[in-house]
Amino acid sequence: MSKIIEILSCEEGYREQPYTDTEGYPTVGCGILIGPRNASLANYQFSIPRSVGDVWMQQILDEKIRQMKRVPALKAALDQCNDARADVLYSMAYQLGISGLSAFKNTLMMIAGGHFEAAAEGMLSSLWARQTPLRAHRHAEVMRSGTYDAYQELI
Repeated sequence: MSKIIEILSCEEGYREQPYTDTEGYPTVGCGILIGPRNASLANYQFSIPRSVGDVWMQQILDEKIRQMKRVPALKAALDQCNDARADVLYSMAYQLGISGLSAFKNTLMMIAGGHFEAAAEGMLSSLWARQTPLRAHRHAEVMRSGTYDAYQELI
């Protein structure tokens, strides 16, 4: 059974009030972008209770999953994944967008071929892994093992 909501909650954290993310975007909840880069937070005077933020996040995820299934390389990779590995791809799509995840061409080919160890190594040799190393290492371990063990203490 998928644990994507728990994983994203762990990786993104949750803030009811809008904040500026590490890339300069106004954001709320579990990393939900709400405006253009460098926009003033004064433009966003609201709060999102956790229960509402979780529903919003699930709607965003559902749409990303639909989009992923329409991209041949992503669909081929997803077809080889159990729930844990698919959750890694969903998390990456949530964080990087569909186009950002699609840029992992070799990694996606490795996943589609069932070469999960090589896929994990490909994930770790990316700019993404240098920018978010703890998340990348957890995700790579899930991709390698096919289990949620990397999140055992966190979710």
